Order: sequence, then C-alpha cells, then structure tokens
Amino acid sequence: MAVDPSRKLAVILHADVAGSTGLVQRDESVAHKRIQDSFRRLSETIKAYGGTPREIRGDALVAEFGRASDAVTAAIVFQIKNTDFNAQLDDDIRPELRMGISLGEVIVADNTVTGEGIVLAQRLEQLAVAGGVVVQGSVTETVPSRLPFDFDSLGEQTLKGFDQPVRAFVVRLKPGAQIPGSESKAVKPEIETHEQPTSDLPDKPSIIVLPFTNMSGDPEQEYFGDGITEDIITALSQFRELLVIARNTSFCFKGKAMRVDSICKELNVRYALEGSVRKAANRVRVTAQLIDGRSDTHIWAERFDRNLDDIFLVQDEITAAIVTAVAPRTLSAEVKRAHAKTIDDLSARERVMRARWHINKLTKADNELAHGLLDEAIAVSPDLAEAYTTRAECLLNDILHIWRDDTDVANSEALDAAQHAVSLDPEDANGLAVLGSILLWARQFEDAREYLERAVRLNPNLANAYGLMAVWYGLCGDYEKSCEAADKALEISPLDSSKPLWLGGRGIAAYIHGDYELVIETAQRLLRDHPGFASALRQLAASFAMLGRDDEAKAAVQKLLERMPGLTVSKVRHIVPIRDPDAHERWLEGFRKAGLPA
Repeated sequence: MAVDPSRKLAVILHADVAGSTGLVQRDESVAHKRIQDSFRRLSETIKAYGGTPREIRGDALVAEFGRASDAVTAAIVFQIKNTDFNAQLDDDIRPELRMGISLGEVIVADNTVTGEGIVLAQRLEQLAVAGGVVVQGSVTETVPSRLPFDFDSLGEQTLKGFDQPVRAFVVRLKPGAQIPGSESKAVKPEIETHEQPTSDLPDKPSIIVLPFTNMSGDPEQEYFGDGITEDIITALSQFRELLVIARNTSFCFKGKAMRVDSICKELNVRYALEGSVRKAANRVRVTAQLIDGRSDTHIWAERFDRNLDDIFLVQDEITAAIVTAVAPRTLSAEVKRAHAKTIDDLSARERVMRARWHINKLTKADNELAHGLLDEAIAVSPDLAEAYTTRAECLLNDILHIWRDDTDVANSEALDAAQHAVSLDPEDANGLAVLGSILLWARQFEDAREYLERAVRLNPNLANAYGLMAVWYGLCGDYEKSCEAADKALEISPLDSSKPLWLGGRGIAAYIHGDYELVIETAQRLLRDHPGFASALRQLAASFAMLGRDDEAKAAVQKLLERMPGLTVSKVRHIVPIRDPDAHERWLEGFRKAGLPA
C-alpha cells in the first residue's frame, strides 16, 4: 500500500559493483550469486551501524543513515572485510564495490529513496576506485575528528546534473588504526538499532553541547571553538523547556575518543550537539549536527561559512544561527516522541507535548483532546508551569475559532492559566510571551506589550516572542514593525507550529494598512497548509469585500460560516481586539460588505 512521500535530511550511501559486466561474461551464474552475496553482506554491515538498506537497483545498492560517521565507518568496514573475503576465492570472479556517500534532502516512499542526495551519492561513487569510498565535502565536516579516518581531497569535481562543483574526498582508515572499538556496532552486530530504554532520562528534554573540534591545525584557534561551545550552552539554557548540561561537564569530554551515544548514555541525556571549526586565512567554517543519542539518529546538520572581519561578531552570529535551529528541532522531536507513545506511558511533561501536537492541528476535536491531556498533566504535576502556559494557548484557540460560546469566560480562564504559569516560573520567556498574548486579547494593550518585551529580553532567540510581538503590532496598527517582528520569528524558526498565528498578526496589520492584496496572498498561503485557521478565513473574506470582489467575498463568508457556525459581525467585534476604533470599524466594514450577518 502506497504511503505519502516524506522529505528529510539523510546521509545516503550508494554502492555498485565495479566491472560487473566483465564478471558476468566470465560466468553469469557464479557472478550473479556472488554479487547478491556481496549486497547481503553489505546490508548486514549497514544494519550493524544503524543504517537502513533501502533498495537494490540492478548492480547497485542504496542505503540511508542518520549519521555521516556511521555511513563512513560501515563503508570502510565492509571494504576491508570484502577484500579479505575475495582473497579466499579460488577464481577471478571477485565482486569489488565502489561507494559514494552524500548528505542531502531525500524523499522516502514505499521504502524507495529519491532526490538530489541519491544522485549525488551515485556521482561520487563513480569517482571511486574498486574497493574505494568517496564522500562529499560536507560529509567530512560532520564526521568527528576523533574517528580514525583520513580524507584525501580530490578537489572540486564537476558532476553531471549539478550546476556547482562538488568537493570530493577519498576516505581511508588511518595507517595502523583500529576500526572504532568495543562499543561499535560493527563489533557487536547483534545490537538492535531501536531506541534504548529511557527510564533513566530526565523528564525535560536533555541535551549536551560537546566542545567544538578545532580542525584548523592551529592551536591558537582553540579559543574560537571553545567560545562558540560556551555561548551555545548559555543560549540554550535560556529555553526553560530544555535541560542543558553545564559547561564544566561538557568540557570533560574534550578530545576524548567516545561515541556520542555512549556519552549520552553515561550522562543520561537524550540529545547531543557536536561540531567542528576550521579556519583558513580570513575565512572560518563551522559545522554542527544534532543527534538523538538514545535512538542514535541524526536530526539536523548545517554548515556556516563566514569572513572573520570581526571575530566576536562572527561568533555571536554563528551561535545564534545554531541555537535558533537546535532549540525548535529538539522540542519538535520531543512532540513527535510523545505522540508516538501510548497514553498510559506518558509523563506529565509528555502529556503537555502531546497536547501541543493536538493544538497545532487547529480542529475543535483536537483542541478538546488537548484540554483533556492538560487536565491530566496538571493533576499529576500541579506545579508544571508549561502545562498552564499550554492551557492558555488551548483556550486562545477556543476563542479565535468560537469553539466556545462564552468568550468572556474563556478569556478569563486563559488569563488565569497564563498568570499562574508565570507565577510558577517567572523566568520562562515563553510563559511571559503567552501571557502577553492573552493580555492582548483581553485588550490590556500596554500590559501585553510589557510582558512580550520582557520575553524578548529574557530570551532573544525565542521565535514565539517575536511572533506574538508581530500580532501585538498588527492589532495596534503598526504595519512596519509587525512585518519586522514576523520576519524575525520566521528567520529563527521558519517551520514553527505557531507560524499561522504570527502571519495572522501580520495579515491584520496589512488590512489596517489598506494592503488588501497582501492580506489575500498571505491568507491563501496560510489556508493551503491550515485550512481551518480562523484568522486567515476572516481576513480573506473581509479583504475580498473591500476590493469589491463580491463573488469571492461571498464564497469566503460561506466557508467561514461552515467552519464557524453562528459567526456574526458582532462576534467578530468581540473576538478581535483591534486597538484603534476607526481601524476596528474598517475591519468590521469588510464583513458587512461580504454579507456576514450582523
């Protein structure tokens, strides 16, 4: 049965049999059996290192890994073993494999992998000699220097199908070195690749930032990598949802040849961030990757190239870029993990995470499920601030979509929940931001701004704080600042689940500004991904009417009433807190023109 294709970042290994035609010509039957046996043995090695053999395409095999280090190690292990295996054969029908390894986005469906990453791995494999392995430049940058591999540059290669040259490297085991030892999956192939038991893990999502490796060959550059590591630890610590291992503990692992999953197990943490720094002349390249140390899977990786005109500015810029990528992805991974568990197995914090997943679905049924999960979380852990913050967000959904008739009561309950969250944890920037948004809907505009600004000051890397500021500026009629705040939020977290609300704030700012075409464009884009989002539906109907596009306005109102039965102009007035009275009347004029009941 076909499934919907999914896109993701993956490490791809592409292997084929060198000179397969010649082998078949010598003895077709024997060659076929030995080629299949080669792929069987390669598949076993791939699985032993946490990879997934995806498919065999003629005389080629495609596999997917979560981590570049596992892919490289598996490739080298197989090539060494295959050389020994072939040496024992009595004839010259000896299949030798070439391998290429790339890092890129792929599409997975029905156990088939497609995408640019596959093509690149195939092109790299064609650069390899029989029994050799060639990898993409970005792969070398995500393999920790503690592993015993040498990378010999082939320079920039012009590859068929790619506009830009690709840096390629031959990878070899260092002379006299041993394949990664006692904890390596190659030595213990019976180890399963599923997630290890997590009963020892902290309730909060936990992360260690390992010291970034200096790959410059210049000991004086050690301070740059150490500085980035320390800054990332400090910045991630501002996210109250995360438990971040302290600097002194992280630096105990500097220079030690240990696998990331072993470090995570030793410290009882789930996630690890590791990276490297390479400086040449006035340029610096920093790579980073986020790993789930319990399931031993790769979540995110990125490379940052910068000029070193101001080293401290570059350090700040790269730190911010890494933190704003890592924090949302870590929390997103936690939401997915919580959703995959059975209800009975969820802790209080995991119930909050699962509630967030339902809230983001933007349906009445999901919102009701979220309320139930939050009630259970609070019953189990009545001092969990995140539960009350999320309850306030859940109630705001009820208000925006008219899933409750008692808007005033819902507003009061949301305000109580948000205020209680802040009383439990006054330093939680997200709690402060959510309280600010609830105060905004309660039309306490200046108090709302105060809390939102406090949230930004407390955690300058919190996307939701900027996104909710975009809503505040939008409802207060400041178009330019609303756009700036929304753009900042999206720069920090472009795939954030709160994106609809942020863009809704920018949409209302554009409406008050009189740019109805932009409102329509934004609303239609939002509705493609979130067809039931109330703010976008309302803005679309009112903007069509203000432009005199009457048929489209009526169709939009009909859809609006299907989603929100009983909606009237009076209810819209009560729900949406536009600060300026004249702007508010112009907002309502759009609904009157569109034919919404009074």
